[in-house]
Formats: sequence, structure tokens, C-alpha cells
Amino acid sequence: NALIDIDEFMKEEQAGLIIACIKGDETAIVQLIQEYQLGIFRLALSILDDPGEANEATQDTFIAALKALKTYRERSTFKAWLYKIALNISRSRLRKKYALERLQHTLTNIFEVKSQRPPTLEELIIENENDAALRKAIEGLGEKHRIPIVLRYYHEFSIAEIAEILNIKEGTVHSRLSIGRERLRTELEGSLEPIGE
Repeated sequence: NALIDIDEFMKEEQAGLIIACIKGDETAIVQLIQEYQLGIFRLALSILDDPGEANEATQDTFIAALKALKTYRERSTFKAWLYKIALNISRSRLRKKYALERLQHTLTNIFEVKSQRPPTLEELIIENENDAALRKAIEGLGEKHRIPIVLRYYHEFSIAEIAEILNIKEGTVHSRLSIGRERLRTELEGSLEPIGE
């Protein structure tokens, strides 16, 4: 099966890249950072609501990840492992430097970053910069429901990966996504089609 072969090739290629990074190969480290930098920045920005802080958190994430690369095991995808580090670092920075009310404005700038690939239907809805009502509705969600929505529909993580990143059960992820979507639908008063899982 060609798809399986491609999938296996990608896994082997990523494994080779990780091994090269562990050995201190600067070219490999630059390649790894370039591959994930934009996504990590978006996630950090969705939590910190400050481009400068998000940039610092992104740098801290890669520093921490490179130091911990030897501990990475393929129980989870490398992307999920890396995003978990980013989430922990971003939350830590928020606790240290910001009051909790800062969370009300977390997604103000995140949708200004253009995707380099064709967007999915969910992304077209969420990234529509003209839809101020949706952005405001997402900003109004508490972190407990906002972060799963962002991870699922903006970063395309699976339910299992979100559960791992947030250290919660898959059933809890489903519940938080359901509640988050329902609150968005209520806020938008039926102006959008329901967002599916």
C-alpha cells in the first residue's frame, strides 16, 4: 500500500532527524525548529495573548525539547510530545507574569497568521478574519474549553493526542469539545453551521 509506505517513510525520516538533533547536528536542529515553530507560536499566543511572550515561550519550548530529546519515546507522536512541552511552558509563563483575566483575550491575534497549506472546512470557519463574532465567542470561552477547541480545530490533533497533551481522559476531551461547541453555537445564535468532531 503506497500510503503505508509513505507513512513509514515519514516516520523513519523524522526518527533520523531526531537522532541527528540528539547528536548536535545544527542543520537538523534548524530543520526541526522550522517545521514546528509556527504551530508552537500559535499555541503559545492562544494562551499568552502577547506576541513577545509567545515568542519567548516558543524559544523556551525548543530549548527544553532539545535538552529532553533523549527521553522521547514513540508512545505518542513527536508533535504531541512537543506541544505538551509548549503548553506547560506557556501556562507556567502565564502563571508567573499575568493575572487570570488575561485569558479573556487569548485569541485576538492568532488568526492573522496565514496557513501555508489549503485549509480544512473547520479552519476556514475558525480562520475567517472577517468573522469577528466567532473570534469574540472563542475568546469568551474559559481555558478548559478553549484549549481543546484550539488544539482540535486549529492544530488538528486527535482526541487521544489532546487527552495526552492535557493529561485528561479521552471522554473528558469529548465532553469539553461538546460543551465548547455548544457555547459557541449559543453565542453565535445559529449564524454558523455546527462544528463537527
